[in-house]
Amino acid sequence: MTVLYSRPAQPADPGLLSRALEVGGRLANDAAEVIAATADRGCRVGPNTGAHLYDWVTDTGRTLERHTRRVLAAEFPDIPVVGPEYSSDDGAPGASDTGYRWLVAPVDGAANYLAGLPWYGYSLALLDDSGPVVGVISDPSRAEIYAAARGRGTRVNGVPVQLPEQIAALGYPVCIELARDGGWPGLPRFLGLAASARCGVRMLGSPALAIAQVALGHAVAAVLEDYREWEVAAGLALALEAGAVVLDRSGRPDPVPAGGLLVAAPSATSDVLGWWQAAGVEAQPEAS
Repeated sequence: MTVLYSRPAQPADPGLLSRALEVGGRLANDAAEVIAATADRGCRVGPNTGAHLYDWVTDTGRTLERHTRRVLAAEFPDIPVVGPEYSSDDGAPGASDTGYRWLVAPVDGAANYLAGLPWYGYSLALLDDSGPVVGVISDPSRAEIYAAARGRGTRVNGVPVQLPEQIAALGYPVCIELARDGGWPGLPRFLGLAASARCGVRMLGSPALAIAQVALGHAVAAVLEDYREWEVAAGLALALEAGAVVLDRSGRPDPVPAGGLLVAAPSATSDVLGWWQAAGVEAQPEAS
């Protein structure tokens, strides 16, 4: 039996929470306007930052990350910023005397953005040693801003949202994202188990928005095989504050798991975790 619980997070300074929410919301609104105006407009694609197709870099992404860094450096000069296009401000990602760090994904879902598929956004999170402190995601295609702060809940365009106490896995969508090399040997097994529970599996191409769907109650769970921390941190803030469970691959609670994560409504967590773990066992090579 899986025991589900939440690891306690240290209290955050109320003044910092308020300022981070205000600045993050302003940056998310700025980003939404830029992304909405430039999506599917023939944006010039820069060289890949890695071997994977989804590592495309856009002028929009570079512009938004530079803007984010300028604003955060002015408002929070002691907190480093980590993102996909530039190194952290102090040259050591995550290092900070204050214990805080900002993580930004300026265009999460870049392949969708370049193709004009309306499933992309801007993601910004403030983390400390206990996990997400503040998370903000803009979803330009739906004209929505999602925001969460530790102990203050999750909001959509300023309206509070909370997961219902009882959501069974049966019949609800489950979001997934593949590993960056496209591989997931256990995927057929996972799909079969989800189908047996009449759950539709959706691969959206945006880790931030995949996790956000759980926080918003649109999906019962999200399973991500591989990701970068800046892609998921804001979504995890939303999910945790909305009442979702966040587990690592072994089923242990972790506010920002590494090497695979599950975000789920509490009442459905055991089912989806069982599918994920069974799929992992299925994918293991047989001993010779």
